Amino acid sequence: MEKKGVLIPMVLAMLAAVFYLMVLSSKERALSQAYDMGQVLVARVDIPERTVVNEAMVEAVQVPRKFMEQDGFEVKSPSDIKLISNLVTRIRIPKGNQVTTSALIPMSPEAGLSVKIPPGYRGTILGIDPELKALVKPGDRVDVLVTFDASMGENRKEKVTATILQNVLVIAVGLDMGMGMSAKQLKGSQAKEDKTAAFSEKAVISLALNPNEAQYLALAAKQGEPTVILRGLGDVEMHPMEMASFRKLFKQQ
Repeated sequence: MEKKGVLIPMVLAMLAAVFYLMVLSSKERALSQAYDMGQVLVARVDIPERTVVNEAMVEAVQVPRKFMEQDGFEVKSPSDIKLISNLVTRIRIPKGNQVTTSALIPMSPEAGLSVKIPPGYRGTILGIDPELKALVKPGDRVDVLVTFDASMGENRKEKVTATILQNVLVIAVGLDMGMGMSAKQLKGSQAKEDKTAAFSEKAVISLALNPNEAQYLALAAKQGEPTVILRGLGDVEMHPMEMASFRKLFKQQ
């Protein structure tokens, strides 16, 4: 009986010690997890709304995981920073704030065409043949021709074609702005375009023009029918071009 009376308190003491160690270990784990560090992207500078983000605008900093935004960009390798390149801010991101996925949108129609227009240029839309749309990509270069009835004197008119613009940058084809769209978004935009195309004979591309070029294109659209021809990849040379006419063509033969 005496041994039994000693054994019970010892067992209870051991159970209490084990329970205490379990509680202590659990609290240590919780504390460790609370202050487990990770790297997230934060804004290096104030990033205004509807701004195309690049790597110079952000930096990776270490923060306790408990303070990470739920949809923040976690940096596990240096290449992860590239994930935000060419995304567009949906809202303003103040300097020092974490960059979150909900604050960014892809380079897509939702971001607007203005984010793709180079400084000093203007964006305009031009109709093209639907068959050409599948072959032209954002970033390609095109020339713009116009066919119109030219006054040749003595009340005589002659149909001619003139190259009015050369080496023009294509910034979008239909709703495709060339970067940032997921496969799901691209499929959705294509379905929307196909539905619209059913009621139109033309597809559209968006061009970046300087203000002078924009005026001439507007004038050409009123005088005749503009035509887009595609340049070879890397061809940016400008060439003097004379107007083409059937009279000149037959005269040369």
